[in-house]
Amino acid sequence: MDNAAAHDRSPGLVPFGEAVRVWARIAALSFGGPAGQIAVMHRILVEEKRWLGERRFLHALNYCMLLPGPEAQQLAVYVGWLMNRTLGGLVAGGLFVLPGFLSIMALSILYALYGELEPVGALFFGLKAAVLVIVVQAVIRVGSRSLRGPLMIGLAAGAFVAIYAFDAPFPLIILAAAAIGFVAGRSGWSPSPGGGGGQGGGRQAYVDDAQTLLGEDTPEHARPNLAWALRVAGVFLALWLVPVLALGLLLGWDDVFADIGLFFSKMAMVSFGGAYAVLAYVAQEAVETFGWLQPGEMLDGLGMAETTPGPLIMVTQFVGFMGAYRAASGIDPLAAGMLGGILTTWVTFTPCFLWIFLGAPFVEALRGARALNAALAAITAAVVGVILNLAVWFGLHVLFGQVSEAVAGPLRLDLPVPASVNWPSLLLALAAAVAAFGVRLGVIPLLLACAGTGLAQHLAGVV
Repeated sequence: MDNAAAHDRSPGLVPFGEAVRVWARIAALSFGGPAGQIAVMHRILVEEKRWLGERRFLHALNYCMLLPGPEAQQLAVYVGWLMNRTLGGLVAGGLFVLPGFLSIMALSILYALYGELEPVGALFFGLKAAVLVIVVQAVIRVGSRSLRGPLMIGLAAGAFVAIYAFDAPFPLIILAAAAIGFVAGRSGWSPSPGGGGGQGGGRQAYVDDAQTLLGEDTPEHARPNLAWALRVAGVFLALWLVPVLALGLLLGWDDVFADIGLFFSKMAMVSFGGAYAVLAYVAQEAVETFGWLQPGEMLDGLGMAETTPGPLIMVTQFVGFMGAYRAASGIDPLAAGMLGGILTTWVTFTPCFLWIFLGAPFVEALRGARALNAALAAITAAVVGVILNLAVWFGLHVLFGQVSEAVAGPLRLDLPVPASVNWPSLLLALAAAVAAFGVRLGVIPLLLACAGTGLAQHLAGVV
């Protein structure tokens, strides 16, 4: 039997029914961003089920970290594919997204219908303060792990200045950082290893690959095969791009659905560094270019994604929903919003399956490439600057009622209007910062506490 045929006919290493139950359990517990989600997978797959060992798990995770898109969801696809072939990868990745998709869709509908009601607005007022603190935490966490040495710090600072002061496009920043890192790597530079893995602390005893169900050998279906790679690439490229092309040709390229399909397809190819990094790009385009959202609404969407299971990048579903809800013509707004949310989710996550099914068999060839690793480290450093820009952008719009723009040639700076400071929001953000950094309150309790405080302020007549 050839390798391509083995993809479809070789038996799974895990009974399929058991695999579905395990992936459904992981999906239901996938709160807390990628670090928490990867920790859940490590605990269940490595420590509890012993489907695979430490080295195999880290090998898969390292590859997923190289890719655009949500690394935790891609890791689920990778392990599902290893254990149960293509169908296993589809089920693992699909279930990982499903709870968040359903939750964000329901919340988006409620937001569109009732978001203008004062109590609902008060809840989201409180969420904005918590989200601002969570983004600042992300800057500190990623920066402390990634910025090792002058080049990395310089790349982060340069990325922040480029996007904040000169409105440089996010894809251009990523490409420039990759080029600098690649050239530096070819010249002998090697990034210093950062601290902190994606799995979280408190791991149990080391699980050797030989002591697991998968073992040390590579399954037949996971070995490189060019015919399979070309076939899977063709199928998933068609699934990804044909709907986008059809929408553009049928509705016109200036239609909101064509805009959503094209924009989020482009985002799927440049979303290195996790959700917080790409959100700066999404916010810039969705608010300033397309006009789908107001700045504060982007924070509301992120608050939804933070409080529901699944990848944080699911916030894009809310963006697509609201864009179609407001801009579609000739169709009921609510139906348009639902279609926009479905389209956004489709073009965001379909490429994730493509990257895994196409590239995972060849990952061994990538691991030893010094220049490639240097390029990816440079991208990670630039991402810190981009996330810092996101924190500043959010802070300006949460803490101040008015923001002015100062222009001097190519320089464009958003500056707060001091007289417009929002004191209730500022005080709530400071309290949230104390809770997060001082008391070390978890993400979900922090969000719930701030939302409840926002509602209480509304009932007291403060906001």
